[in-house]
Amino acid sequence: MRRVGKVYFNDVVAGTIEQSEGEYRFQYDKSYLQDKKSKPLSVTLPLQKEPFTEKTMIPFFDGLIPEGWLLNIAEANWKLDRKDRMSLLLTLCNDCIGAVKVKDISSKV
Repeated sequence: MRRVGKVYFNDVVAGTIEQSEGEYRFQYDKSYLQDKKSKPLSVTLPLQKEPFTEKTMIPFFDGLIPEGWLLNIAEANWKLDRKDRMSLLLTLCNDCIGAVKVKDISSKV
């Protein structure tokens, strides 16, 4: 199953993150890369055309997922598995504290 999230940085589309076939992938949006004012999401995700791929959740995005008591509340309310990092990201990071948010667009692709 392919799951996809649109990644926003300061309310501007920065790219997409997806999980497919046992791999996680983040790729910056072409228009975001062409804008001279664009900044990388993180020092670990410098601006580049090539996608970032990992066998586990990309560490920057994993860091957006709540921990501790807040994760416990999310698990109970949404019946999420704490090991399913993509579901957690797509469900809980639509309105994160900070400049980055991730919106689930899986049903649209």
